Amino acid sequence: MDEKLSPEIIDSFRRTIYDYYSTQPRIFPWRETGNPYNILVSEIMLQQTQAERVTAKYVGFIRVFPDFKTLASATPGTLFPYWQGLGYNRRALSLIEIACRVMNDFQCVLPCEPEILETLPGIGKTTAGEIAAFAFNYPSVFIETNIRRVFIHFFFPGQDKVKDSDILPLVEQTLDRVNPRIWYYALMDYGVMLKKLVKNPNVRSAHYQKQSPFQGSNRQVRGAILSLLASRGELTASELVANSGQDEERITKNLHELEREGFLWKNGERYFLKR
Repeated sequence: MDEKLSPEIIDSFRRTIYDYYSTQPRIFPWRETGNPYNILVSEIMLQQTQAERVTAKYVGFIRVFPDFKTLASATPGTLFPYWQGLGYNRRALSLIEIACRVMNDFQCVLPCEPEILETLPGIGKTTAGEIAAFAFNYPSVFIETNIRRVFIHFFFPGQDKVKDSDILPLVEQTLDRVNPRIWYYALMDYGVMLKKLVKNPNVRSAHYQKQSPFQGSNRQVRGAILSLLASRGELTASELVANSGQDEERITKNLHELEREGFLWKNGERYFLKR
């Protein structure tokens, strides 16, 4: 779809989205604050993770790590117990790295420009756009899964293999530049509703991929290792095999990867979360 949307279409679309949001907004603690640090934490947590799971962890995490200074001094060993259960644990290290960068390079002030945010560890184009919009009400243009669903449903009926490059111009044309924060909240909430109401429009996206199952994945093995070390303090590879129910080869492979990535350190035969 290359044509420019008419003012009437834009107005009708916005009215539909806002009408729904005005009566059925989702309530989350990170939507109740304008604190850039809190919003950054929530957006990193929300990457590939359902909002309900994030809600269960977010408040406790913010209580223990309330600002960039505190987070920058954290280690995997002190941080992981408050991250445990969110999965994709590399994001926890990214948060520490981001906090150090903000402290050292930006005088403890999170930048508002998406182009700068995108240079921080673990932040891609979408997350940078989200942080800019939600923390600074910046009129960034981005697509995430719920927004993609809304635009495919409204503007690409019956069309398959819809590319994000076709959707982005429509996101930009319809953006409420006066209040992008609320507009994007409304879009996302409408997208969540659509998933329950109709056959998921995202299957018609050119970028659609089914998420690989967690059971039996390396994510499951890594999570088991980190959880055991968080609760036991220190274990050998053999003890991790015995307590996790995973085979020795996969435990050994993932131990090496976690050590290389900075999660663990090894003393003799025993592994520890890095502190």
